[in-house]
Amino acid sequence: MKRRTFIAGLGSAAAWPLGARAQQAAKPVIGCLINGSRDASGFMVVPFLQGLTETGYMEGNNIVIEYRWSGGHNDRIPELAGELVGLRVSVIVTPSGASSALAVKKLTTTIPIVFLTGSDAVELGVVASISKPDANLTGVSGVASSLMTKQLELLSEFAPKSAPFALLTNPRSPNTKRLAENAQIAAQKLGRDLRVVSAGDISQIDQAFVQLADHPVGGLVVPQNAFFYSQRERIAALASRERMPTIYDMPQFVEAGGLMSYGAYYSDMYRDLGVYTGRILRGAKPSDLPVLQPSKFEFVINLITAKTLGLTVPPSLLARADEVIE
Repeated sequence: MKRRTFIAGLGSAAAWPLGARAQQAAKPVIGCLINGSRDASGFMVVPFLQGLTETGYMEGNNIVIEYRWSGGHNDRIPELAGELVGLRVSVIVTPSGASSALAVKKLTTTIPIVFLTGSDAVELGVVASISKPDANLTGVSGVASSLMTKQLELLSEFAPKSAPFALLTNPRSPNTKRLAENAQIAAQKLGRDLRVVSAGDISQIDQAFVQLADHPVGGLVVPQNAFFYSQRERIAALASRERMPTIYDMPQFVEAGGLMSYGAYYSDMYRDLGVYTGRILRGAKPSDLPVLQPSKFEFVINLITAKTLGLTVPPSLLARADEVIE
């Protein structure tokens, strides 16, 4: 069994003192807007810093990074984006979804923006083209919508053939409508009905699971979303309480007690953000850097959770897993 490395903190990302930052004003300053919390952002910050190092930049040495964390609250993003634009940083990085990228895009056409989105960046309106992005934007575009068929196929291993599936969406995410449409198409291909439940705050998460308990489904899909990530322990616990097979985009949900995940290998994507940021600091134009898309995917399953749910995991499914938590 492969053992996953847990990241307890942000290392230099959290420790670099503000006073020292002020003394380093002559060095390039990167603005980093994260729709999450400081304590839970290590999984994206650490590989991002690795990518920067590969291009010759190290925080506390020859660059300064100004972090802003929204704590998973989308309503705080515009204010924090404005702070970073006001600092006139050299580059702004938005590693946690389209909401942050779009907020910064509204405020500047001159500061380079390096983004990561969970779904297609063109469909989300972040850039007009993957191969030739907008003048000051580039980054990594996820493929969450196209993963839906694969995720529902994996759920089908645990659900009766007649049972409908459900999708949890965040109404505050710009990706919600398109994600629901793609999920409906994927479910139809499998001959399943699909129910969509929404949650934009903690109380709505509880209400969503009450709805699902009143109208049982064979399985639930929880897509990549900064707010859902901040509530991953709660969501996993509620899914276990309702004995509901659930699949996620990110393995951190499985580590928190979720049943399984299938999605892009996010560590590579965050590292790519660092590489692109470093290349821009060295003079590359964002419009000359094609938006990258993931090529590596991982399937993780939690046998402890499967046992709690009373599920038997088929040997064929275990053989396909990149990691098994037991």
